Amino acid sequence: MDHLPIFTKMTGKGCLLVGGGNVAARKLDILLDAGAKVTLVAPTICEEIKAHKDDSLTLLECGYEESMMQNVALVIAATDDRALNERIYADASRRNLFVNVVDNPELCSFIMPAIIDRSPITIAVSTGGKAPVLARLLRGKIESMIPHRYGRLANLADRFRSQVKEKLTEGTARKNFWEQVFEGSIAERVLSGEDEKADSELKALLDQNTNAAKPKGEVFLVGSGPGDADLLTFRALRLMQKADVVVYDRLVSKDILNLVRRDADKFYVGKQASNHCVPQDKINDLLVSLATEGKRVLRLKGGDPYIFGRGGEEAEELIKAGIQFQAVPGITSAAGASNYCGIPLTHRDYAQSVTFATGHLKDNSVNLDWKALARDNQTLVIYMGLGGLPVISKELIAHGMKPDIPVAVIYKATQPEQQIIISNLTDVAQKVIEEKFKTPSILIIGEVVRLRSRLGH
Repeated sequence: MDHLPIFTKMTGKGCLLVGGGNVAARKLDILLDAGAKVTLVAPTICEEIKAHKDDSLTLLECGYEESMMQNVALVIAATDDRALNERIYADASRRNLFVNVVDNPELCSFIMPAIIDRSPITIAVSTGGKAPVLARLLRGKIESMIPHRYGRLANLADRFRSQVKEKLTEGTARKNFWEQVFEGSIAERVLSGEDEKADSELKALLDQNTNAAKPKGEVFLVGSGPGDADLLTFRALRLMQKADVVVYDRLVSKDILNLVRRDADKFYVGKQASNHCVPQDKINDLLVSLATEGKRVLRLKGGDPYIFGRGGEEAEELIKAGIQFQAVPGITSAAGASNYCGIPLTHRDYAQSVTFATGHLKDNSVNLDWKALARDNQTLVIYMGLGGLPVISKELIAHGMKPDIPVAVIYKATQPEQQIIISNLTDVAQKVIEEKFKTPSILIIGEVVRLRSRLGH
């Protein structure tokens, strides 16, 4: 993030606004709505500003002086005088005051976002000053999605907050209760203006939850895809926002992890070749333990949970323990790498089938069915094969695969750091060493790799 998004309380605090035109008028409205005491100074002040009748506004029709910064919390410059703007920024910076010079991001210690006001709910959208028009367009999209009465849901929560906290002492139980409120008929009552009925239904639901037995937990085995957050399924995203706790792998990208519910507890259980941070049996035990506590557990995996993701092993353990679970497919790394690199996994002129294999077995060997993998007219995709690449190349050639068959090695497929090596079966292992490729990388072996030169982008 270029800026830390914060909401600061301005009620009764002083603000200096320099400028008397239309831009200053827009900033003035926002400041007054936030309860600030505004001193506006400009040699000429437009009629729109003068029309304000507000005890919190002081108008000074004169030039700016640094002494005007006494007893203010923030400063906004809304003038078209570059030299004056730079002077205001320098004066405010010396005093360690928050300062914003409109349309000059380099002269800002804070950014004024586009605002969606559903008081007491406030949503701010910012591009860090780089594209204010884009921020306003995004605000318009969000405005159309959120009903104007949405803020009344926050007021409802405020009225019953202490009662809910008293009756539901566990944080997880409270979170689950409020989700029931905000996602069900009670919220619809509020949005329809039926506040009394909403209050009555909420009280009944609270009594029901208070007397209910401790809820059983659940595990979501979710595939997060190869790394690009745009490739998540809607279902995956919904469950990521619903979970109380997250158990995630090394292959889950930061962009995807940032979409998980912010207040969820997080457990990193990443594994890489020859360095198992948490053994698989311990991960299984952790999932069972957390779910037994009544929590909704998100088991977030790179790719697809049932394609070399060990989701099947975890599902078996959950069934043994009587834990409810659901598995959510994700785009596997092979499909992501194929599409993003311009290498179709099948093509009528090159390959009529595709085979997925892993280069890292449970006993750390690479003892595979080489004869089946070396067949003609197929595409071979090998996951986790970088460490065993010299053995893989040697054995495939020994079992009949052509030494000059093309090979693609893709590092961090679909992500901004994506890199690709195109070589052949004979030379690829040495080329990987020369290019200093690391995991996570996937291998695509077959004649379809030749299409990269035409279809790649």
